[in-house]
Formats: sequence, C-alpha cells, structure tokens
Amino acid sequence: MHSDRGSQFRSHAYVRALRDAQLRGSMGRVGACADNAAMESFFSLLQKNVLNRQRWATREELRLAIVVVWIEKTYHRRRRQDTLGRMTPIEFETLTQAAHAA
Repeated sequence: MHSDRGSQFRSHAYVRALRDAQLRGSMGRVGACADNAAMESFFSLLQKNVLNRQRWATREELRLAIVVVWIEKTYHRRRRQDTLGRMTPIEFETLTQAAHAA
C-alpha cells in the first residue's frame, strides 16, 4: 500500500488496518535510494502539460498525446541528460553532427 499524502497514513489506526489486511506501507525517508521524487516530478509535469489541457475522446488519443507528442517530442528533447554531459539530446546531436562533418 503506497501513499505519500501525509501524516494520516502513519497513524496507529491506519498502520493497524494495513497490518490486519497483511499489507505493508511504503512510507520511506526523504532522500532514500527508493525515493520517488523523480517520478513524482515527471507525473506532475505530465498532469500539467497533457492531462489537464483537454478531454480525450479515446484512450488511444491520450496514449499518442503522452508517448508521441509529450515524451518523445517535448520532454526527452528538452530535458538535460546526465549521460550527455548535461546537454539536451538536440544539443548533443548538433555537436555530434558538427564533429562528424568537420
């Protein structure tokens, strides 16, 4: 059972209910190796930039908007990548192509 919604999920009654249902809570420490801050940030951006912009007629339209438009064309292309020396994929490709042309 996962929740990051605050202290009510650490209350004795809630912990007892989890134990009675044979579930484990996933509340961890901030900064722990399993901290999900990166995913929370990603999903917050997804919510703001895709999900809250319009209503989608079908799941397929929403899937295409998320995968093709937002992740592939926007998020990955503008996000600085540690493995690329803190450059965006566009910057990296531009430098690589210039180096090959020279």
